[in-house]
Amino acid sequence: MDTTQLLKGVLDLAVLAVVRDEDGYGYDIVRRLRDAGIGDVGDASVYGTLRRLYSGGALSSYVVPSDGGPHRKYYAINTQGKQMLDEQIATWSQFAVAMSGLLAPHVPPATAAPPGSTAAVAPTSPALFRPPANPTGILTEGAQR
Repeated sequence: MDTTQLLKGVLDLAVLAVVRDEDGYGYDIVRRLRDAGIGDVGDASVYGTLRRLYSGGALSSYVVPSDGGPHRKYYAINTQGKQMLDEQIATWSQFAVAMSGLLAPHVPPATAAPPGSTAAVAPTSPALFRPPANPTGILTEGAQR
């Protein structure tokens, strides 16, 4: 599946989540997104998202001098950004529950043991997104616990 379109729809949410607990500069944010399993994220997309979130009032910024190169512009989430993040988390959670309900009957187990093996195997690559198990407690029609 081409994750590019999925990523476009949730990049604001992902960036806000990354800076929620710790401020970061552009490349640091890209690295943290990749470390979280969103490997398809492009530098230019993240920098554009940072500029858009800053212009929209969700992020503040400050410059930190660097001894070994140019100064770094750090981004920090502010009150408006935290509010936006909370709203987007609620929307994502509802969407993830609905999609999980639709896909559940067709998703193969992630830890299936290979033929002839007695041990379960963890997935070899991180998931693009890991939706919460059931963050709202709401079951969609046809979903099972």
